[in-house]
Amino acid sequence: MAAAVGGPPAPQSEPPRPELGRDKAATAAHLKAALSRPDNRAGAEELQALLERVLSAERPLARAEGGGEAAGGGGGGGGPGAEEEALEWCKCLLAGGGGYDEFCAAVRAYDPAALCGLVWTANFVAYRCRTCGISPCMSLCAECFHQGDHTGHDFNMFRSQAGGACDCGDSNVMRESGFCKRHQIKSSSNIPCVPKDLLMMSEFVLPRFIFCLIQYLREGYNEPAVDVPSEKDLHKVLQLLGPQISFLEDLTKMGGAMRSVLTQVLTNQQNYKDLSSGLGENACAKKSHEKYLIALKGSGLAFPEDKLTCGMQDQAAGTSSLAVAGFAGATGTSGQVDSSDEEDQDGGQGVGKRKRVKLSSSVKDQSIMDVLKHKSFLEELLFWTIKYEFPQKMVTFLLNMLPDQDYKIAFTKTFVQHYAFIMKTLKKSHESDTMSNRIVHISVQLFSNEELARQVTEECQLLDIMVTVLLYMMESCLIKSELQDEENSLHVVVNCGEALLKNNTYWPLVSDFINILSHQSVAKKFLEDHGLLVTWMNFVSFFQGMNLNKRELNEHVEFESQTYYAAFAAELEACAQPMWGLLSHCKIRETQEYTRNVVRYCLEALQDWFDAINFVDEPAPNQVTFHLPLHRYYAMFLSKAVKCQELDLDSILPDQEMLMKLMIHPLQIQASLSEIHSNMWVRNGLQIKGQAMTYVQSHFCNSMIDPDIYLLQVCASRLDPDYFISSVFERFKVVDLLTMASQHQNTILDSEHERSMLEGALTFLVILLSLRLHLGMTDDEILRAEMVAQLCMNDRTHSSLLDLIPENPNPKSGIIPGSYSFESVLSAVADFKAPVFEPGGSMQQGMYTPKAEVWDKEFDPVMVILRTVYRRDVQSAMDRYTAFLKQSGKFPGNPWPPYKKRTPLHPSYKGLMRLLHCKTLHIVLFTLLYKILMDHQNLSEHVLCMVLYLIELGLENSPEEEPDEEEPVGGQERCHDSWFPGSNLVSNMRHFINYVRVRVPETAPEVKREPPASTSSDSFASTQSSRRPKVLQRENSGTAQVFSLVAERRKKFQEIINRNSGEANQVVRPKTSNKWSAPGSTPQLTTAILEIKESILSLLIKLHHKLSGKQNSYYPPWLDDLEILIQPEIPKYCHGDGMTAVERILLKAALQSRLNKRIIEEICRKVTPPVPPKKTSSTEKKTLDKEERRQKARERQQKLLAEFASRQKSFMETAMDVDSPETDIAMEIVTPEQQVSEAVYDCVICGQSGPSSEERPTGLVVLLQASSVLGQCRNTTEPKKLPTTEEEQIYPWDTCAAVHDVRLSLLQRFFKDSSCLQAVSIGWEGGVYVQTCGHTLHIDCHKSYMESLRNDQVLQGFSVEKGEFTCPLCRQFANSVLPCYPGNNVENSLWQCHSNKSMQELIKEVEELQEQLGIFPVSISSETNLSKEMESVMKDIKSTTQKKYTDYSKTPGSPDNDFLFMYSVARTNLELELIHRGGNLCSGGASTAGKRSCLNQLFHVLAMHMRLYSIDSAYNPWKKLTQLMQDMNSQLCNEEQPEVPVLYRDVSSLLLIQILTMPQPLHKEHFTCIVKVLFTLLYTQALAALSVKCSEEDRLAWKDLGTLKKNTCSAEKSWEVLLSLVISELSKGKLYLEGETEELGMVNPIAWSPDSIERYLQQFCLPFLRIASLLQHHLFGGDLPSCQEEEEFTVLASCLGLLPSFSQTTHPFTSASCLDWPVPAFDIIPQWCFEVTSFSERHAEQVKVLLIQESKWDLPHLLQLPENYNTIFQYYHRKTCSVCTKVPKDPAVCLVCGTFVCLKGLCCKQQSYCECVLHSQNCGAGTGIFLLINASVIIIIRGHRFCLWGSVYLDAHGEEDRDLRRGKPLYICKERYKVLEQQWVSHTFDHINKRWGPHYNGL
Repeated sequence: MAAAVGGPPAPQSEPPRPELGRDKAATAAHLKAALSRPDNRAGAEELQALLERVLSAERPLARAEGGGEAAGGGGGGGGPGAEEEALEWCKCLLAGGGGYDEFCAAVRAYDPAALCGLVWTANFVAYRCRTCGISPCMSLCAECFHQGDHTGHDFNMFRSQAGGACDCGDSNVMRESGFCKRHQIKSSSNIPCVPKDLLMMSEFVLPRFIFCLIQYLREGYNEPAVDVPSEKDLHKVLQLLGPQISFLEDLTKMGGAMRSVLTQVLTNQQNYKDLSSGLGENACAKKSHEKYLIALKGSGLAFPEDKLTCGMQDQAAGTSSLAVAGFAGATGTSGQVDSSDEEDQDGGQGVGKRKRVKLSSSVKDQSIMDVLKHKSFLEELLFWTIKYEFPQKMVTFLLNMLPDQDYKIAFTKTFVQHYAFIMKTLKKSHESDTMSNRIVHISVQLFSNEELARQVTEECQLLDIMVTVLLYMMESCLIKSELQDEENSLHVVVNCGEALLKNNTYWPLVSDFINILSHQSVAKKFLEDHGLLVTWMNFVSFFQGMNLNKRELNEHVEFESQTYYAAFAAELEACAQPMWGLLSHCKIRETQEYTRNVVRYCLEALQDWFDAINFVDEPAPNQVTFHLPLHRYYAMFLSKAVKCQELDLDSILPDQEMLMKLMIHPLQIQASLSEIHSNMWVRNGLQIKGQAMTYVQSHFCNSMIDPDIYLLQVCASRLDPDYFISSVFERFKVVDLLTMASQHQNTILDSEHERSMLEGALTFLVILLSLRLHLGMTDDEILRAEMVAQLCMNDRTHSSLLDLIPENPNPKSGIIPGSYSFESVLSAVADFKAPVFEPGGSMQQGMYTPKAEVWDKEFDPVMVILRTVYRRDVQSAMDRYTAFLKQSGKFPGNPWPPYKKRTPLHPSYKGLMRLLHCKTLHIVLFTLLYKILMDHQNLSEHVLCMVLYLIELGLENSPEEEPDEEEPVGGQERCHDSWFPGSNLVSNMRHFINYVRVRVPETAPEVKREPPASTSSDSFASTQSSRRPKVLQRENSGTAQVFSLVAERRKKFQEIINRNSGEANQVVRPKTSNKWSAPGSTPQLTTAILEIKESILSLLIKLHHKLSGKQNSYYPPWLDDLEILIQPEIPKYCHGDGMTAVERILLKAALQSRLNKRIIEEICRKVTPPVPPKKTSSTEKKTLDKEERRQKARERQQKLLAEFASRQKSFMETAMDVDSPETDIAMEIVTPEQQVSEAVYDCVICGQSGPSSEERPTGLVVLLQASSVLGQCRNTTEPKKLPTTEEEQIYPWDTCAAVHDVRLSLLQRFFKDSSCLQAVSIGWEGGVYVQTCGHTLHIDCHKSYMESLRNDQVLQGFSVEKGEFTCPLCRQFANSVLPCYPGNNVENSLWQCHSNKSMQELIKEVEELQEQLGIFPVSISSETNLSKEMESVMKDIKSTTQKKYTDYSKTPGSPDNDFLFMYSVARTNLELELIHRGGNLCSGGASTAGKRSCLNQLFHVLAMHMRLYSIDSAYNPWKKLTQLMQDMNSQLCNEEQPEVPVLYRDVSSLLLIQILTMPQPLHKEHFTCIVKVLFTLLYTQALAALSVKCSEEDRLAWKDLGTLKKNTCSAEKSWEVLLSLVISELSKGKLYLEGETEELGMVNPIAWSPDSIERYLQQFCLPFLRIASLLQHHLFGGDLPSCQEEEEFTVLASCLGLLPSFSQTTHPFTSASCLDWPVPAFDIIPQWCFEVTSFSERHAEQVKVLLIQESKWDLPHLLQLPENYNTIFQYYHRKTCSVCTKVPKDPAVCLVCGTFVCLKGLCCKQQSYCECVLHSQNCGAGTGIFLLINASVIIIIRGHRFCLWGSVYLDAHGEEDRDLRRGKPLYICKERYKVLEQQWVSHTFDHINKRWGPHYNGL
């Protein structure tokens, strides 16, 4: 037989042989034996032949292409059994004849793997521990995480996006301390060596199997046609191959031994060669080989169209560098004509499409250019994995092998070899997102390992390949840049609209690059390789200037492009992150060389860029790009060089000309930001605002605005200050505004933008001069400053702070969020505010708020301005600062932003301060101070604030060398410039300026003035001229010299250019007299001369007067207190407004020079004349009036709003307060008082008040809702926990609802149905609860209100069709109106002292009143509006709950049902009120709802309806209670089903039936009478239940004891006597006979002492007393007394009139003393007991059960949740649903009963209701509270609406973590859970939660 099988392949006609199946094992055993022989050739051939046949390659695909009988014997050709058959064979052969499972177990025993290596796919929940991770990508599976010890570590849980693998056991990626117990480094020594024969068969079988798989993959691949996407075919092939790949995957899971065999097979080149080539004769194999070659075609980087000449490729093999130049140099169109490859269908767009890229010749590895060559199975498998776009199963298989070290190295090299091909496939893919994830899933496992990355870099040119591939990828989407010089620009940039950028397709490659750059050894190689740096800068320059914005000047753009997202993402990911990666390796002196390299090539690239865009010195107007990555690289490396590497800054700075060019574009961005915020770009749409905001946003700012500002600071510190300052004002377009004249013409700016642009320019200067982020602050200081700025804007949660603090985007930077320094700085600057819960308020989170000393000393407005994305945040910070000053009493008014001292400048940047000491700036400051003083238009307080800030900065940073003599010696020479003598601010401050010549429009007021006579030669006399007549002779001394910023800047530029080109500096300053005008300005300007006669000091002093509104308000403080000059830091000057600022500046000026001090004193001595009122032209007046009018209107509006708010507030306080004391306001229902007048109601719609009448009834706004809260009470005080293990389960049969259900169905089994339905109450589940907000309205008004709501198109949160509305006054949710019964609310006679009718008379009266029934319907005959409304509200009440909660009778639709339902509604509402009071009435007082109770009205409605049903007088329970029946036996026999015995009836239900069937209003005495009668029954029930509960001996003892006392005077009021009576009566039946063994209500028979019996009886009676007291309170008014818990019984009894008043004697109180028997007890008790005993004759076993009623219910509670959320999450998130047995996508659990449900799961849908909605109806009668497992939030379903409630689990910082995004450990917040439970119990979800939406049954 063996020969037959192993012989030549059977002919194909042979039928399938069944014996094969039986004998697979035998064959395998035989082959194994054959192969074990030393000479195993024969065996090997036999095996080959067998495999050849079994694994015939065509089989699956023949079927895929159309079935049919396939070639190759063994098994039916296309039959579905074929693959299974092949797999079976393989399993058998591997096992070598044994069982496959035993084989697996045997192999596993030899598993030496110390790595976990578990591979997971997307959406898997994994953990990351930053404390244990070496690589930032480290991740652990949940099992390893929980088995390791990570207490106190910084870890989080996350949902894997791309998939991953567990790193436990891999010491390259994580620290060994974090390994779990299973992977704590097993030494491989204790693993025995693998026996040779165990895996011998595998070594033979697997190569064939894998080759067979490869053949399938070749076969299945068809080169896709250009237009038809081929995914469908690919998926089909993959589905067919599923089992094979799964088989391989299972093999990898057998552990290390099997993996090493697989590695051997996959990497063995000989195997591959033999199998691939040795198939020449097989046609099928040939075909598949051809397909393989076709597929390989496009796999190199060199595209067909890149061949310059046809034969280029052939010669290329030898000369790699030539080929590189060749493929890159295809600038000619010839290359593009033939764009056949579908790679590049848009390739023919234009010549500029491809750019000549100088690829470094260091791409030594030619392989990346050429077609791939495969040498092993592994290589070809990876090739097909890529071709098929990374099928998940293949990826998992390849990753599962990684724990094998040899495989890991081989696979990494193969991956690198295929890198270019991966990029090409990715670009073509239609599913690039999925594919990206799969690529990263693999690469992150390979490149996170530093050792491996280093090895591949060295051996496979990894860096070259990556950079080249990235460059190539971007090549395909380049367009010509339009920046600067559109026609002649040679620069190309990426086009952000391309899919490649829009869809982020590049991110897998970029993220790999960032990943390998994080390894020091790899980054070093990169930084040392000049060729690579050049290439990389080339790559970066593709992004330089992308997404150019052009300002729209005429129309609004039609289409707002959103490409800016792509641009910002690209710069951050592709440029900035690699930059941060490189920077992290340039931290120490030794790395100086690297920085020099980067800076050098960066500058070269910048120079190329300037040349390419033809940039000279002026930026093109009206365009801006936010993307200057080259500038930012340069800036960041400069900063690093100075900060960490001690490099000399000047050695790496370029010449002045280059600096001038460098500064232009970053400055352009700053000016554009200002323009955008001034609304000058509105026509470009919202997206431009979006760009401005993204540029400064926390994730981008330190890669964008920070380097830009730093670069500008560097330029400013090295360039001529006058040049820099004038450039700034020119860029901001406010040059024309800086004139002394009151009017001017601005040629480039509309006047409405002038003010904000000027503010922008000054603010920019302040930021530039005071920001120290890169100029000397340490990392901790930076962190502190950032944190303070964020906290000052708003209180922040911990996570939002982490998010807002810009951190180095490269994850390995070491500044890890949540790191030690973060926490310590946070605790230093902020206080934690724990979350507070106002009931009804929004759920607050734990917040951090700045400490007082931070406001006092560290609040830095400059930093705040720099970091605000929204301008309103600056205001918010100032408001908070103001509030702090008011509160701490430091400053009462409106303060100005405080001036903050700066950290000292790093010496390299000292030059920056020259900006503060240059004449240009001083002229600007002087001009602005003058203009503000003279009230010129377009200036603001903000401008003044910034001007003063600059002056103060100048004084703080003044150069030391100011000599203090009277007058500089060379006065004449120094003063040759007419404005200021020198450049030092300290001395320039006191310099007086007399006359200024200005250019003004002819209409200006200045023109008419004659120049004063003295404008001759001494026009510019200085202050001293009065004392020393020294006239300054000038060449043009006619008038004041004028100064032009623009001319000045041009001149400086010229000078620098000349100096650079080596010419002598011969340029004499031309004296321009063109004051501030831009070239080409309008001609009709005339020149006027202004008399000024001010210095900066005098202007400041006058400004002080102006700000204070008083003359001479400034008095130099040192005149009184010389101390001030010695210790200048005076707290009084720290905080304050403009006056404080001026005082502070003057003090500093005085301190710095004695001369200034003297001049200040001098100025103050002269009494200053009042500032002249400014002459305003009529137009100005108009605008001013308009402004004033607006202001006044605004104030009026504010006042009105405030008044309205306070009114609303006071209303809210009175109407909405839950526990407010009763306040008498007209709106509420009149409080019960001694009033004879009718009740008066206010209608909140029409505002009229009056009584409710039959014709025009008034109603209460109510909300009816079905509720099962009562049903959730349990009889244990032990809380129910949410199950978190399989063992814990919740059984619902101890709930109140279940107990009542059982009782009712028991009664219905044995007694007459109609009588059963009056013996109990329903409504424990699905009862209707009625609540009101207390407001009333006319019912007709309400109808019109509803009508208007119906026509209102606005989307409401409620459904008007269902009758829902919100109360017109307080907006509380409601859905019905409860009519108020006309007449007085309260019966008047009730307060008269008790009438002296005897008990018997009263009983008779009650009976008569009940008899009246049929005769006395409340005016139903004459249908009035009132009765109609009552009917309709009754319908509403009925329809509120589901049918199943109202139908309990055996005969559907019987009137008994309605009767039961109606009195149960009353019961439900009373019981719920009891629960809201805490389950007892000890607290007393009015109803909790106080004025908001509607029970009185509800009773009227119910009573009216109940009295339509008559109770047959024969069955009236009243008779049974108050009269002795004659002939009891006869009555019992004639009925087939008896009535329910009175002892089984629920007394509270009887009470309600009695009350509600009597005519209203009821008399108090009748009420008391009914209560007394019912109490006797209740007491008897208590005794009966007690008798059942105690043991036989006790019963006998009491029986005797009672008989002794029987004849005492008060026998009827002694429980002993009565108990003995009950026992003796009941023992007549079979009641006590059986069942001594199973003690029914008693677990352990306790010894009953008289005390405990008394206590038991009181407890039994209390629930009834509470209900009766509440009822009395609602019907008759009167407060409930409050008391201690132990006296509750007595207090309630006396309140109900059960306790005779004389009973307060010395006797110990007994409950029996309350009894008042209507018929002697010895007569009536036997009658009652007889009913029970006669029942016990027939059904003995049920008697006791029915006698013992459960009286003690605990309050309803939600399930108790575990402390830590992880407990819930780990149990439920993988749990399968019991209905559909799948793991739900959105699992949820009900917090009321613990049921596990699928949220939104279509799997569990029933009749269009999804499972949660269904459950909410079954469990909570329409209210469901669900915890969403995957989101940690709670969702509330209420009827047809739902809302997200929030989370009851918070992290250590008091924050929610919705959707578990942060994955931090969460802990239960008990307060929140209490709030949730409170809202559930009090039914206030609808009122408190505001965000409701319809769920359309889809949850």
